Amino acid sequence: METLATEIVGEGMSVTYTQFLEAKRHVGCDHGFDPVYMPDFLFPFQRSLVEWAVRKGRAAIFADCGLGKTPMQLVWADNVRRKTGKPVLIVTPLAVAQQTEREAAKFGIAAARCQDGVHNSPIVITNYERLHYFESVDFAGVVCDESSILKSFNGTRRKQITRFVSKVPYRLLCTATAAPNDYVELGTSSEALGMLHYSEMLKRFFWQLDDKGQKREQRLQDQAEMIVSSDPKYFRKLSYRIAQTIGQWRLKHHAVQDFWRWVASWARACRMPSDLGFDDDGFVLPPLREHDHIIMPKSPPPGMLFTVPAFGMAAERDERRRTLNDRCEYVADLVRHDRPAVVWCHLNCEGDLLEQLIPDAEQIAGRTPDDRKVELYEAFAGGRVRMLVIKPKIGAFGLNWQHCNHVVTFATHSYEQYYQSVRRCWRFGQNKPVRLDVIATEGECRVLGNMRRKAEKAGQMFEALIREMSAATTINESDEYTMGLEKPVWL
Repeated sequence: METLATEIVGEGMSVTYTQFLEAKRHVGCDHGFDPVYMPDFLFPFQRSLVEWAVRKGRAAIFADCGLGKTPMQLVWADNVRRKTGKPVLIVTPLAVAQQTEREAAKFGIAAARCQDGVHNSPIVITNYERLHYFESVDFAGVVCDESSILKSFNGTRRKQITRFVSKVPYRLLCTATAAPNDYVELGTSSEALGMLHYSEMLKRFFWQLDDKGQKREQRLQDQAEMIVSSDPKYFRKLSYRIAQTIGQWRLKHHAVQDFWRWVASWARACRMPSDLGFDDDGFVLPPLREHDHIIMPKSPPPGMLFTVPAFGMAAERDERRRTLNDRCEYVADLVRHDRPAVVWCHLNCEGDLLEQLIPDAEQIAGRTPDDRKVELYEAFAGGRVRMLVIKPKIGAFGLNWQHCNHVVTFATHSYEQYYQSVRRCWRFGQNKPVRLDVIATEGECRVLGNMRRKAEKAGQMFEALIREMSAATTINESDEYTMGLEKPVWL
């Protein structure tokens, strides 16, 4: 007891040891209130998530594509609006803004789009690129839809968005891909919600691999690839270890449990309603039929007798440009039918050539005016455009295209873009099997292999996230703690 009472003195301050320890702990306190509006159109699992998020006040919902994040966001925003009497801002990707407005009208919730900062609606909808027209003091709450795209902005832009969000009392983040590549990506969500700064999260829960550690992890990965066919069970175990160590950072062994308890204090994750203890009826996806196509170019690279795998970003870029005609002509043949289809490309030259080769194709590119983009999104969703050519970074988030069951994409290193683009069509509400054609050349085999490895690891990470967060919310306090000082305050 004398130790606890001992004072720590330094530079004009004096605190007890107990106060010192208290200051080092994260306080996952609630900032919200009891819900004042809970409509019948929400499914039971959606209602559970919204009630929890309203009571938290600052929360994240990591729900898979098609689980109804838009109605949950709207109901959460309406609760904040009704409680405070001030408007709430919903920030979305450009492609999703009009869709959100339409869904609000369908559910009878007053919401309107605004792009210039002049607003008079109880719930205001805008896109991330227009956020600088608005003042944070005007809003009681803010919703960041598809919040994972914060990672895609440059540092300055991300700081601007985070700074805006941090000045609003009530906050909600929603995405299906909270950490597609690494658990450290949860830091952007934590920072936006005001829980822990990204760097503080790393310091508390992670350690940085040195050159020796990174080489060790690479050996583990190589070993896993070598034995995948001979011992699948061991491979799955090894893959899980690798999934925990992607990049430079690794969870501290002694901090794993505390990390997930901390994440569970401000976030909920689910891929199916059953992850939250509810019935999956109506939320079972049809089959996804994936086909990898390895294109053999008509001629090898200059000065070579045959094609070899490209090593490095420069070589991969050259390979994509060299095989442009071969790949696009192959894709044009794949979509020669009368059904809706969407082709995801990565280069402007790919989109331009595909638009020429496919007579009824419409392209949405970065240079396309915003009004025209919205018009084409609506036309494709409504069946007035059969064939759409688009880049993942433009339209891969938030759109509902369940009427389309044929997806074509070029191989990419970005698992998040790949996953999100496929899930525009393969999502809850789709009633037909979805055909997915992935296009790569002989020289891009490494890109295709890397994408498949990332897909497997991302699946493992999301499953682990759900499992660990579920465990963190059902802790038997008496079994875990014997001293009040050790008990996390968020339990």
